[in-house]
Formats: sequence, structure tokens, C-alpha cells
Amino acid sequence: MKIGVLGGTFNPVHLGHLILAEEASFQLKLNRVLWVLTPNPPHKSGKVILEITERLRLLELAIAENPMFALSDVDIRRPPPHFAVDTMRLLHEEFPGHELIYLIGGDSLRGLPGWFQPDALVEICDGLGVMLRPGVDVDTQQLDQQIPGILRKLIILSGQGVDISSSDIRARIINHRPYRYLLPPRVYETIRESRFYL
Repeated sequence: MKIGVLGGTFNPVHLGHLILAEEASFQLKLNRVLWVLTPNPPHKSGKVILEITERLRLLELAIAENPMFALSDVDIRRPPPHFAVDTMRLLHEEFPGHELIYLIGGDSLRGLPGWFQPDALVEICDGLGVMLRPGVDVDTQQLDQQIPGILRKLIILSGQGVDISSSDIRARIINHRPYRYLLPPRVYETIRESRFYL
């Protein structure tokens, strides 16, 4: 089986995440996409993060209607710190013999050298499926110098992702600017009704 792994804080989950997952499913011929919610990412300490139970509810609403999507609690059920390399090791134990492709956006790819043990992460992944965001350029040759061997694992998805970010959505909510069409409808309604991020 060929499984895509899409990890993140999902604070909140938005249409950009769903587009990446859907395009990866189609272009890489995935059997499933696992959504891995990270409770407390080490690189986002000090930032305002919605409670894990609330982010989990939003994520469940976002992926409920797509049978290709499944929620993984691999990070939720273990103590911190939650590094991607450890997540992938645990998923390989959970899905032995299956091909696991880590899915990320271009901005995350550019910042990958600063992640915890990026060499080990690239090594343990069967592939890195990347969707570039408009305006985000990645120097793959420089990246290969920083993380040798990454080019062998890199799969650039055709087409471009949309320029949506969770941080921009949070800022829009705080500043009472429109954000409705950046989110799945049920996620938008829940955030609005529950007054999340205000």
C-alpha cells in the first residue's frame, strides 16, 4: 500500500492542506492519506495554538467526507517532543512493508534543514511529496548540499498550491477581516460559532 503522511499543527486546517492532500492522492496514486495532528510542535513554542481537542474536532470535520483521508493519532498518544522523524519511525512500525510518502508544502521544504535530524527524516521516508506555494522558491541544489540525497526522494507535484496559511487566517479572524472561503464550510462555521482565535 502507498500511504501519504500529512503532518502539522493544523491551527486551523484550511483549503491549502486539503488541496495538497487531494493532489498528492491523485498524482502519486496513493491508497490513503494519513493526517497527523501534532499537539505541541517544538518549532512553534510561544505561538498561540488552539487546544488539541478543538483542532482535532476541526480536522475531523475537514476530512470526514473523503474516504481516502484518515486521521492518525500517532503524535497525540505519545509524549512530546513531537519530531517528524520520530513520527515516521512509528508509522513505519504501524504499517510495515508499506510505502510512506511525507507530504509538505514548498515553504516547509525550504525550512527542512532546520528541522530535527532532517537527514534521518529524509532517509526514513520512501519519498517527499512537495507542492510549491505561489511565490515560494526552493533552491533544490543548495538543499541537496545541506541534506545529501534529498533529491532522490523529492517528488514535486505538478500545479501549484494556493497561497493560504493558518497564520494569515488567525490574523484575519483577530482583525475581523473575511476568511470564510479559505476554509472548508463546516470548519468555518465551527470557528465562527465557537469564537475560536478571538
